[in-house]
Order: sequence, then C-alpha cells, then structure tokens
Amino acid sequence: MNSLTLSITTIGDLLLRKAITNCEEPIKNVELCVPLYQRPYKWTARNAIQLLDDIIDAKNSNKERYRVGTLILHKTKEKGQYDIVDGQQRIITFSLLLTALGENSIEFLKQKIYDNIYNDHNIANNYNALFRRVGLKSEDNDSAVEHQREMEHLKDYIENRCELIVVITTDVSEAFQFFDSQNARGKALYPHDLLKAYHLREMNNISEDETERIVKDWEQVSQRDLADFFGNYLYRIKEWVAGNKANILNEHNIHMFKGVTRSARTPYAQFYKSAYCYADMVNSSAMPFVSGTRNVNAFQLDTPIIAGKPFFEYTKHYYNILKDIQNNNKYEGFYINDNIIVKTLDRHFKKGIGNGITRLMFDTSILLYVDRFCPEIYPTKEDIDLFEQFVIYAFIWAYSLRAQYTNLGWLSAQNYIMGWSEKINTFNMYKLIAKQDTPTSLLSALADKLNPLSNDDIKDGWAQECYEYNGDGETLKNLKDEKDGVYENYLYFFQTNGFYKN
Repeated sequence: MNSLTLSITTIGDLLLRKAITNCEEPIKNVELCVPLYQRPYKWTARNAIQLLDDIIDAKNSNKERYRVGTLILHKTKEKGQYDIVDGQQRIITFSLLLTALGENSIEFLKQKIYDNIYNDHNIANNYNALFRRVGLKSEDNDSAVEHQREMEHLKDYIENRCELIVVITTDVSEAFQFFDSQNARGKALYPHDLLKAYHLREMNNISEDETERIVKDWEQVSQRDLADFFGNYLYRIKEWVAGNKANILNEHNIHMFKGVTRSARTPYAQFYKSAYCYADMVNSSAMPFVSGTRNVNAFQLDTPIIAGKPFFEYTKHYYNILKDIQNNNKYEGFYINDNIIVKTLDRHFKKGIGNGITRLMFDTSILLYVDRFCPEIYPTKEDIDLFEQFVIYAFIWAYSLRAQYTNLGWLSAQNYIMGWSEKINTFNMYKLIAKQDTPTSLLSALADKLNPLSNDDIKDGWAQECYEYNGDGETLKNLKDEKDGVYENYLYFFQTNGFYKN
C-alpha cells in the first residue's frame, strides 16, 4: 500500500464485512481499533438522533448514495489493524444504530474502548435512545408490522447506501496532518491544534509508540485549557518580553511557536539545537543521579522552541509549572505551597474581568521568574528566600494596577504592562526579568522601581470600602479568617510590606 490511500466504502462493508471495497486494491479483514490516544466518545443522544434523522431524510428523498463523512485511518504494523484517527464518534454511533436495528455481528463494538466515564455513559445512553426510535415493537398489529418493514428498509439503506470517504496512511503524523486540514475546512481550529499538526510532521524520526504516547499526553488536557494556556500565558509572555502588546494568538502569529526545525543549518539554529541535545543527553544519562547534580533545564520561555518532540515536552513542562503556581502546590524547585498571598487571591479575588487580568499578570510574572531563576531540584535556602521576595514584588506590581481602577480592562492593562500608563508602578515586568542575569539583580531593580500607593490612589471599590470601614487602615491586619489565615483585603499585603501609605 502507498503511504496515502483514498477510497470510498459503505457502512455495511466496513462494519459487517470488514472491508474497504471501492479503491484500487480492495482491502479485506479490516480490524478497526480505537487507539489509546483518542479522545472519549462524547456524542450525546441528541447527536445520535440527529444522525438518524439525517439518514431518514436522505432515504425519503430517494438519494441513491448518502455520504456521511470522512474516516481517517492509520494502518499499523499489526496485521489488519487500522487505528481510527478521525471519525470515531460517527463509527461508534453507526455501530450502535445497526445494533439497535437488530444487527448482532458487529465485532468493532466487542473491543474494549479506552476506559473513560464518557465512553461508558454515552455508549449506553445513545444505544437506548436509538433503540427507542428504531427497535422492534412488542405489539402484534399492523402498525408494528409496518414499523418492522420500514426499519428493515432503513437498515438496508444504512448498510448499502450510506458511504464514507476513507483516508488510509501508514504514517501516523501524516494521518494527524490530514485530520487537522480536514477540520480546518469546517470550523476554525484552535492555534494550538495547528501547532500540534505542525510539530507532529517534524516527528518522523521517532517511533510510532512514542508518537502515540506524546499525543495521548496532549489529549489529556482539555481544548479549553490548552487554548487558555497558549493564548493567555505562553503567547503573552513572549510578546511582553519582546516589548510588544499581546493581542490574540491566531494562525497569523503562531510562527513564534514553530521554532527551529531539525533541518535548519544556520549558526543560530545550531546553537539552540545543540543546547537542547546537551540537556537531553545529560538528563537521560545517569550523571544527575550519580553526581547528585541538578537536571539541566532544556527550555527557556524567551528562547526559540525546537520543533517536533521538544515542542510537546516544552508544553508539558510549562503547563505543569503553571498549574503548580495556580493550585498553590509545592514544586521541587520553588515553594508556593501555602503562600498566604496566593491563598487570599484564590479565596476572594478570582471573579470579574479586572481580577482575572491582574491574576494573570501575577501568575505569568512568577512563571517567568521560576523559568529563569529557580533550580528544578535541590533549592537552597537562598533560592527559596529570593523567590518568596519576588512573589511579594510581583503581587505589588500586578495589584497596584487593580487597586488604581474601578473597572479594569485589557486596554488599560496593556498600557500599564508596556510602561505607557500614568498609573503608579507602570513598567514592563517581563522585559525587566528577561534582562537580568541573577535574581538578586532583579530584586534590586524592583526595589528601586516599585512605589507605595496612598489612599487617594485607590479606586478599586471593594478594597476602598473595606479600607473606609476600618477607619485609618490600622485594623486591616484583623480582617483575617482565623481558620485558614486568609485575609479579606489584598491591601493588607501592601501595608505589611511597606507599599501602602495613609
């Protein structure tokens, strides 16, 4: 078989006779398989019934052939095994529909589909919904006989008139590339989907098993979380470090995540590829274990990405760090666990656009600091002390912006970040971090740049009301939940760290 085969097959040929017939060389003994990296079966009863109604409409309209979609298959090295790359939802639903119509010989449904709560619930629920529509009627009357006759005709139409366009490839990365291009013709893909397809094409030097493992890891994170991670965190950090406003990540600016390809031969490319290879070689050897030294960090947020497998490692590396920061967990290279500032922000300041923007500024600045200055393992006491001081400075910088606005939006925030605002403490934190060689030089620069707020500067209505309720502000320290130590007002941390003046 060539690397890419295009064909057409009926639902009956594929699911009952396990064949793909309408192609140059008909294929027999096709064993369809749902690979581990596939997403769960998420079609609902509504989706299943809609497919059934569409088929009935096509049949009633006397359509000789009814094309029901595209199936993308990866021919594996196992004899006769074809992994479903795209079309899983439709194929499972057709199998359930034919079973509801009385067909009991569909072997595809007998395989164990990857364990998932969605699979278990939706498969059972959708079968029941379809059976209620097309199943045999218990009554022995003319109506039941007529229904049975109609369902037999429907079953025949599905098996012999409903067709799929089938794309078969022996290259798994090519299969994903075709999958992404097909989806692009319908709804717009997320930028991270386009990046996934691009970097899979750069992975033709690694095994299929490793490719499947990487894709499976990628799919463990929801589309929404990946879109947020790339669009609001990685993309914005890259733009802000470069001194640019960060607008929206889209297909026109994803080039910054494509990085250096394996075939690139310029000195610039060779430098970054060599650095990655060295880190990978050291970390995969026994050297760190034997010598007790730290692992070598293969990535930096403000440097180019290496295309292919390193892109997926890069994504996983920074996603995990960000989640540690946001979840207030302990990460070996830095300590944010039980940080009272983060706990206070989590408790009281997560709702609303302004709070969301400010928290994003806080999180991204910490992410950039951790990336640049925090050792991955074995932090010294000095490392921890420096990091804790930076958390305070990052908080003062980000929440100085929030305190000075009644309603905060992105336009004002971007101007503040760029240093173009007239507000107190406006400067580009990200560019400042990226220019420093040591954490001590960064903290020294921040100590010079950050200024205290006065009561006249505070426009945030909630914080202002809380201040006024407590008179001169001296009792802000008492606004505390004794159970978990969370403070009611973020201005408390301005006051205790010398950044609040009456």
